[in-house]
Amino acid sequence: MKRAIIIVLDSVGCGSAPDAADYGDAGADTLGHLAEACAVGRGDRAGLRSGPLTLPHLCALGIGSAAEAATGRLPPGLTRAGSKASWGYGIERSAGKDTPSGHWEIAGTPVPVAWGYFPRTEPCFPPALITSLIEQAGLPGILGNRHASGTTIIEALGQEHIRTGRPICYTSIDSVFQIAAHEEAFGLERLYELCGIARRLCDPLMIGRVIARPFLGTAPSDFRRTSNRRDFAVPPPPGTIFARADAAGLPIVSIGKTADIFAHSHTGEARKGKTNDGNIDLVIDALRSQDGGLIFANLVDFDSDYGHRRDSPGYAACLESFDARLPHILAAVRSDDLLIVTADHGNDPTWAGTDHTREVVPIISQCRTSDALMIGRRDTLADIGASVSAHLGLEPTPSGLSWL
Repeated sequence: MKRAIIIVLDSVGCGSAPDAADYGDAGADTLGHLAEACAVGRGDRAGLRSGPLTLPHLCALGIGSAAEAATGRLPPGLTRAGSKASWGYGIERSAGKDTPSGHWEIAGTPVPVAWGYFPRTEPCFPPALITSLIEQAGLPGILGNRHASGTTIIEALGQEHIRTGRPICYTSIDSVFQIAAHEEAFGLERLYELCGIARRLCDPLMIGRVIARPFLGTAPSDFRRTSNRRDFAVPPPPGTIFARADAAGLPIVSIGKTADIFAHSHTGEARKGKTNDGNIDLVIDALRSQDGGLIFANLVDFDSDYGHRRDSPGYAACLESFDARLPHILAAVRSDDLLIVTADHGNDPTWAGTDHTREVVPIISQCRTSDALMIGRRDTLADIGASVSAHLGLEPTPSGLSWL
């Protein structure tokens, strides 16, 4: 039975999208700027990494060539692919630069509606929303109520949250309502229940995600977010590759936060590691144990730990760590498997602010039983889902054209 494996390197964009200026992101280039920073020493950190960005295994599959095709320049330190590689880049059609938009489009269903967003005011949330949240959850009130970086607002308000029992509510440029709370003082299950209430209240506002952001620690100096994050997403449109595979009775494994992003809609067995390495282990385990079907993994550390924090050395080290693990993934891939490595948006660690960046994304693929195919420029990420459907013999996705 054939298998398809999609690995999303969360936020590893490779150049400004054609409409990047509409988002204030003209010139953003996560992979290119990161490589440039490493080439001049701005990607160095004692005890972590130094020197040019080095991604030999990703480059062999075509990530350097994809970046060059997207921007017209080969990022320093990266190399062009060999003649047997299949590579290209994809342009997001959905209006947004958030995680669900990118992932749903990858799965063959671009976002059909405009997301709702919260204004850059303080307070930023509608009073009726907060009043209902407080009443339905039995809260003494909330803290925050503004646009903020997650780590910064926890440092600023974490102690008051512990003292008062008021959760920290904040948002970003994305369509998101985030709630931070102390795992022990507030309670993890209570936080999840609170996010479930917020999810229902945010539905009429077309907010894409409510995110539980648990943390631990006793003071700003040691507050740290934990791996027990949970996303409460709007269900995706009908016809995703998950729905197609499920209807065909194929096994499905969703790794990382994938199942959360798709609101657990046809996402099969959900497995979640605490780090990229943990999720890569789960990918390899699924490859060794699953005879057919779909494996879909999200590796979020690039985005959550380094992109939003504008940490170029950390981001570079994270990419190099994935590259070092890639041979282990390839060793577990069968000759008739279709492997696709891609991204959902950008998060340029050299860019101003802390938000995602509107970028094109690399698409690199391998299926050893077929000749190398030029993927080239794809005008929607839905071409990925369409190609997976074609490989698995599924009903075509609503959008996208296969390159197979």
